[in-house]
Amino acid sequence: MAVSSKLRIFLECAGAPCTCWLILHKVIQSAFSAQSRNHANIINVHMAKLDLIFLGTGGGRFVTITQRRRTAGIRIVGEDLNLHLDPGPGALVHSINGGLDPQKLNAVLVSHSHPDHYTDAEVMIEAMTHGMTKKHGVLAAARSVLVGNELVEASISKYHQQMVEQRIEATPDVKFKVGNTEISATKAGHTDPDAVGFRFETEFGAFAYTSDSEYFEGIAKYYQHVRLLMLCVMRPSGKPWKGHMTTDDAIRIIEETRPEQTILTHLGMNMIFQG
Repeated sequence: MAVSSKLRIFLECAGAPCTCWLILHKVIQSAFSAQSRNHANIINVHMAKLDLIFLGTGGGRFVTITQRRRTAGIRIVGEDLNLHLDPGPGALVHSINGGLDPQKLNAVLVSHSHPDHYTDAEVMIEAMTHGMTKKHGVLAAARSVLVGNELVEASISKYHQQMVEQRIEATPDVKFKVGNTEISATKAGHTDPDAVGFRFETEFGAFAYTSDSEYFEGIAKYYQHVRLLMLCVMRPSGKPWKGHMTTDDAIRIIEETRPEQTILTHLGMNMIFQG
């Protein structure tokens, strides 16, 4: 299905961080409601010269298998940056339908080894490497994704891993660059013990993505001084689930980090039904 509409939110607005979050949350929530009625919507956040395109705002097993929200991840596009963050199911199709050529990618980032985050990673690598004909781009992924761990096998084949120019095992505090953007892996507390989030430092300011994580003491240190914080919030208030955030956790992190803006994404079924 072709994209019929886009919502662009400009992040230059001023005001108290929590107030901005509440206003933004209401706008985003209405966009999410529209998306449940019409799956052809994309959320596009514009940050100075960077576009963050949310090709999917859903997460968790049942949202993934029903596609009540798309699970295609986030495309981040700038002057010398074109990356796909957590390319879950539908990433390739929704990228193409949204006019985002996957062959223009110069990086693929995968936070951990769960299907709603990695499923389309290999085909996105194939696109990035021009059909596996040219070594190109950066692959940065959690250890579980690249080599596996005690719970899972590797999610991306050695065949695909060898076709990128730079392969990075993303562990907390590891830093690397894509173009002029410095990216660091942040610690996450998830059922995949190797899960990480990502923080992006640009000339326009910092922004970050927590990936799936429960609240833990010290999480806020990874997200200080960001303009935009993307929180993966699976559950509403009062319905905790191991390794995931509730809205209570989100509020606590926002209060501890005071970002200019916050976006809740990776919504589970309970969040969707309650919304």
